[in-house]
Amino acid sequence: MAITQPQPVTADTRAAPVARAGRNELGTISIADGVVTKIAARAAAENPDAGAAAARMLGRAVPGASGIPGVRNIDLEGLPKTTVDVDGSKAFITLELSVRWPASIPEVTAQVRSHVRNRVRQLAGLDVDEVHIVVADLATDITPPPRVR
Repeated sequence: MAITQPQPVTADTRAAPVARAGRNELGTISIADGVVTKIAARAAAENPDAGAAAARMLGRAVPGASGIPGVRNIDLEGLPKTTVDVDGSKAFITLELSVRWPASIPEVTAQVRSHVRNRVRQLAGLDVDEVHIVVADLATDITPPPRVR
């Protein structure tokens, strides 16, 4: 049995970054679902044509609900509703967002999907198997007409 001596730390010695969450030579790294949720939501919001979707009640958008505390509104600066399931070193992400009109929905969602995958891999070391995107609204600068009573 050969016993190796530890190498002295010098300016040339650099610690290799952890490539994946899980077990390595230093121990076990666990990343909570909530951390990955925040990373994914912020990564999705980094796209200027995507953002938080409008509040919904009984399957219908509620545009006037933005003044109610705790209720989301269409806001391309806001974070989209995000859920994440982490299974070992794999993540499954669901995003509900709005897209700026007249941007191409397939192009925006492809950009968001790719960027979220890259950021989660880069920051959390997790492989993202699936990014499920629900486009709930189109964000326009046009104010809706007043309702007739």
